[in-house]
Amino acid sequence: MDIGIAMFPTDYSIGPAELAIAAEERGFESLWFPEHSHIPLSRKSPWPGGPELPKAYYDVMDPLVALAAASSVTKTIRLCTGICLVIQRDPIQLAKEVATLDQLSNGRVILGVGAGWNAEEMADHGTVFESRFRLMAERIAAMKTIWTETKPEFHGEFVDFDAMMTWPKPVQKPHPPIIVGGGFPYGAKRAIEYGDGWMPIGGRGWDPLETMQRFRQMAAEADRDPDSLSVTIFGYDDETGTIQNYHDAGVSRTVFIIPPSNRDETLPLLDQYAALI
Repeated sequence: MDIGIAMFPTDYSIGPAELAIAAEERGFESLWFPEHSHIPLSRKSPWPGGPELPKAYYDVMDPLVALAAASSVTKTIRLCTGICLVIQRDPIQLAKEVATLDQLSNGRVILGVGAGWNAEEMADHGTVFESRFRLMAERIAAMKTIWTETKPEFHGEFVDFDAMMTWPKPVQKPHPPIIVGGGFPYGAKRAIEYGDGWMPIGGRGWDPLETMQRFRQMAAEADRDPDSLSVTIFGYDDETGTIQNYHDAGVSRTVFIIPPSNRDETLPLLDQYAALI
């Protein structure tokens, strides 16, 4: 089982490049950055993680730019979005950005995706909350077409473009792994439908391990090889042996979420978590 690190990079946290170097030196397999373009001050949408939205959600840097900085100073660590809000991004431009990062990093990108929870944030991007999951599926399908075809074209409900030429193509073939975030059963179903893996968050009132067997069964029923779908779990409790339980259950990867702190606070924390590897 691989072990990664996730953090909200901000202008007051350790920098993305320094964090990437430190994580790679300590043997972490992957580095994950989340995304919010902005947080509308109406705050009508409740945060799934609790009553009060952490400050870092307002302050987080763009994940792809931050990962590009991380790419420039590392050689092996995987560079991951956790998650990229596809429903708030133009799919043609996002396809180019992801392919560019995959080229610059020599094939180290993992694209974690999700439809998000903040309806007001989406609305500012012209996204309708009720149709966000259909939009996400279609934009991902369009990006796969762009990545894999010489003269891609796409005609759907939300995405529509005639034949084009666009490079670079990703180093990874057919494209970087697409890991779909979300809960059970709906997030798991979306991962099986068009993803290369599933990415639930632990510690929010349910245990992802309780659904592992059913997830694999659902994949088989959908004619997907369960072994071809990775499972990446965010959140853990190292005091109760969760990491060993994840390993024994066949989880592909667990990701430690660390606070957006300065280097003096972050590096000892990385040392602590590295010892668990």
